[in-house]
Formats: sequence, structure tokens, C-alpha cells
Amino acid sequence: MNTRYNVIIGVNPVLEKLKTLPTEISEIFFGRGKLRPILRAIESDAQRLRIKISYLAAKELDFLALGESHQGVIAQVQAYSLLSFSELELFVASAIGPHRILILDGLTDPRNFGAILRTAEATGVHHIVVPKDRSVGITPAVVKASAGAISYLHIYRVTNLRRAILSLKKKGFWIVGLDANALEAYDRRQYPEKLGIVLGSEGHGMRPLILKECDYLVSIPMRGKIATLNVSVAGAVLLYELLRQNNRIDMNSTNR
Repeated sequence: MNTRYNVIIGVNPVLEKLKTLPTEISEIFFGRGKLRPILRAIESDAQRLRIKISYLAAKELDFLALGESHQGVIAQVQAYSLLSFSELELFVASAIGPHRILILDGLTDPRNFGAILRTAEATGVHHIVVPKDRSVGITPAVVKASAGAISYLHIYRVTNLRRAILSLKKKGFWIVGLDANALEAYDRRQYPEKLGIVLGSEGHGMRPLILKECDYLVSIPMRGKIATLNVSVAGAVLLYELLRQNNRIDMNSTNR
């Protein structure tokens, strides 16, 4: 596999890539034998788009999948390019209306990262900031866990997360951090239109220097015996609350 390329694994990620950026696909691999209907549909799209197709033995497909469940299809694509923070600064400087930016402080589990990306896309949050160090990269496992959502997102890599947060605050953004020890419940606050949402790492949460830059700290009330939620689940709870608030504002505007 050429180092300038990466692989995306599984039906949904490949389908989404075919829809959004088929020109970045250099080759699609199927398992030999009869293809089930969804794989035949992918094959047909690839043929229509004149994308190279290869049929591999099961062991060869398993090897390319790097231990992930491939569902019978893998695509070789151009390596994912993370954007620079300066590109996000240019966007927010001219953007109008409400904007949410998700800020991830050191996630290391690719499945958590992919799951959070999937939820972000589903809730209309399309700009994600991640640190250069102490964070999982865009791996095949991340792409697969995102179920193709990564194709619709803008992900920015920064060398200094605290500095990036300060820059967003200067541009009118407020920062909310999800922290298990916070006294305020996540659904007790009306959030501003320009908002950065910080999620900490698995097990350790936000680093102290990042926590100090948050304008609000909120938590998710827990009624059971388990003290905390998985970061991807906790992030989903907060993101859907933000979506609920946005929908309510939109409805009020429509009814005026």
C-alpha cells in the first residue's frame, strides 16, 4: 500500500466517500465470490466512475483491513489531510449566525474519536479541533467508527490547544467544557450562538490548563452506581442538547 494513501474500511465509509469525493479513491477491493446487493451497488458505482476494482482472497482483504471488520469492501484513498488552524480562523472571521466548534483535548481511542465525529456530523457540528500531540490520528479505525461522517467534516490540527481556544474567544466564541465534577447540569444553561465545546480525554478528562480557559463547566447528572459515561456517549448527550436548543430557537423565529 502506497504511503501516500490510506484505506477506508466497511460499507458505510466507502459509500460516503463515493458520494462526496470519489476522485480521492484510487482503488476498491472486494472479496472474491458472489457479492451481496449492497456490495454490487458499490461495484456498479465504482465502474460508472471508472475507479479501479480488484477482487481479493479473504486473507488478503483481512490483511488490508488491519484487524477491522471490513464487511467485504475496502477502498484505497488519498491520505486524509488535516487542516491548519489558520483556515478555521479565516472561516469564523467571516461566518454569520450560530456556530459550534468541537474541541477534543487528547482523545486516544480511535473508536471513541470516530463515534464522536459521527455524532458531531449528525448534530450539525462540522468543525473539529484536535491537538497535534497526545491524540489519535485519522486512522482506518477512526474512519470506520465514524460510519463515513468524516467525509463531511473539517478537522483542524493545532500545536497548542490552549492558544487555539484563546484565539476563538477573541473572535467572540464562548467555551463550555464537559467536566464530571462541574456543579451545573448540562441542560440548565442556554448556550450562546458562538460556542466551542471541549471534551477531555478518556479517563483523565480535560487538562487543568484547558479547564481554566472554559467560560462554563457543565456535567451530566448520574443517578446510577457508575460515576461517569464514556466520552463519546457524554459528548453525544451535550451535542444533542445543543441541537435541541438550536431547533427551539429556529421554531421561535419561524413563528414570529
